[in-house]
Amino acid sequence: MTKPADRISRRQVDKFEERRRQLADAALQTLSELGYARTSLREIAQNSEFSHGVLHYYFRDKVELITYCVRQYKARCVLRYDGIVHDAEEPDALARDFAEGLAATLVEDALLHRLWYDLRSQSLFEESFRADVADIDESLERMIWRVVGRYAELAGIEPTCSSSMAYATFDGLFQQALLRHLAGSELATDDLKAGARHLLSHLVCA
Repeated sequence: MTKPADRISRRQVDKFEERRRQLADAALQTLSELGYARTSLREIAQNSEFSHGVLHYYFRDKVELITYCVRQYKARCVLRYDGIVHDAEEPDALARDFAEGLAATLVEDALLHRLWYDLRSQSLFEESFRADVADIDESLERMIWRVVGRYAELAGIEPTCSSSMAYATFDGLFQQALLRHLAGSELATDDLKAGARHLLSHLVCA
């Protein structure tokens, strides 16, 4: 049987984690607007209902807060695409829905994706970011591979590339589309959708 003290301890941990999630949600907007280099815990506090002291209590420093925020957002992204994979019944529909999903998040969450690429670039210089960035990258790679694998399964064919190659290809396509979208290109989303469908069909073969 579970001891009362264990139940209390778990409740405390759950409350602590829930508070961290709330703080991360509040911080995300400021982080996504200003980026890593221009954002401090004090700056985040000034743009939210939480004090600088509260942020420091729940997060050791800016690095921990930023990586927590990005990890939380990317986890939601993975769930979105897993739903598309789960509901797919034929390859063309999967390719269409996947491409539409990429285009939608490009527009709706452009600043959050920009924050992710900022964090990943910073990891080239700051070792404190590298383990978290690598872990997030791996989760995104697995997500892309589930899409490719399901497409191949529905089409009755086999992937022609590795998981890492598939991820690098789609990631490059998305990052270029993001750059163009942030620069004001009206063609960025349509080109992303067309590119995603083209890539998906060419990463598998009969």
